[in-house]
Amino acid sequence: MSFSDQPAGAAGVVTVSQLLRSVRMTLESRFALAWVRGEVSNLSRAPSGHVYFTLKDGGAQADCVMFRSRAAAFDGELHDGAQVEARALVTLYEPRGRFQLSVEAVRRAGLGPLYERFLRLKEKLEREGLFAAQAKRPLPAFPRTIGVVTSPAAAALRDVLATLARRNPAVRVIVYPVPVQGEGAARRIAAMLARASERAECDVLLLVRGGGSLEDLWSFNEEAVARAIRASRLPVVAGVGHETDFTIADFAADARAPTPTAAASLACPSAGELVLQLSRHAQSVSREMRRRLDYAAQAVDGYARRLQHPAERLRAHLGLVAQLGARLGFALAHHLHACEAKLGRLRAALGGLDPQAVLARGYSITYRASGEVLRDAAQARDGERVRTTLARGALESEVRKRET
Repeated sequence: MSFSDQPAGAAGVVTVSQLLRSVRMTLESRFALAWVRGEVSNLSRAPSGHVYFTLKDGGAQADCVMFRSRAAAFDGELHDGAQVEARALVTLYEPRGRFQLSVEAVRRAGLGPLYERFLRLKEKLEREGLFAAQAKRPLPAFPRTIGVVTSPAAAALRDVLATLARRNPAVRVIVYPVPVQGEGAARRIAAMLARASERAECDVLLLVRGGGSLEDLWSFNEEAVARAIRASRLPVVAGVGHETDFTIADFAADARAPTPTAAASLACPSAGELVLQLSRHAQSVSREMRRRLDYAAQAVDGYARRLQHPAERLRAHLGLVAQLGARLGFALAHHLHACEAKLGRLRAALGGLDPQAVLARGYSITYRASGEVLRDAAQARDGERVRTTLARGALESEVRKRET
């Protein structure tokens, strides 16, 4: 940002605030995060949790601030007289017009190459997928035997054993002794992890040691240890150092705990918690059983209401038969009445076609001797004998004359 970007008074005059803001932004954009080496002095911790100190060497000094969110993680590294390397942003505190370094992380001076080695190995193994979440094995919910890979003389072992005994004394513990620092320690740790995996005596392994410097914890930053953790057939919980310490073993492990004690707590469920869970499950089962019994009782009540004495069922069936008989009698009577009515109609219709009825009205039928009905006078021959049927009786006659 240039001064021309700021509102100015007459003749391009800027305010102090505008000037210092421009300087701060120039510094922050010009200098990237960098590691700065020096000696800590004038260290003070504010009630807010922020830490203020001076970083100096033989020829110069710079004011530094580390804000609360980061200061807690590096408390052990900061004290007057400590030679440190600080990862800092070059900036300006505008209200005082004071140059300062905003520190994000610190490490003891001289550890730079070791730390860079740590970062290179971490990046390499991460690219290989050694730390992938999908490769992590789940921890057993109810381990019966827990293995502890650590030094028998370490305070971490005592903390782990005390925690396991307190949480669940029924859990069996097997200690796999190894040195946790010094020459050859990483190789022996890797070999012991392989042996424990091969023997398969445990449900889960704890790889633990107490806190220390980066050099003290370096055995847990070796590639052999990381690969042995991933090659193990047993899930591995890493509890190395303090909460702020991170090692390659932490990233390779199936679970990471901030301390050895936390690793024991993570791997071993509390007997009290298990009893509480069992009690809750028992209550849940009891409630479910009561609910099912209540439902069954309601069903029995329903069946009882539907259940009848055989005599009642017989009376009901007899009543039903009587109803069916009455309905059948009514249906038959109705059907007979309908048939009689239809028969009357047919009888009347037939009556109208009955020859006798026609004759009763004064008509007659004349037959030839052959039985043929005479319908036309021209059919008869003179002198032919014919028979005439009347309503009552019949006449025989001879044809004397025909009128056509």
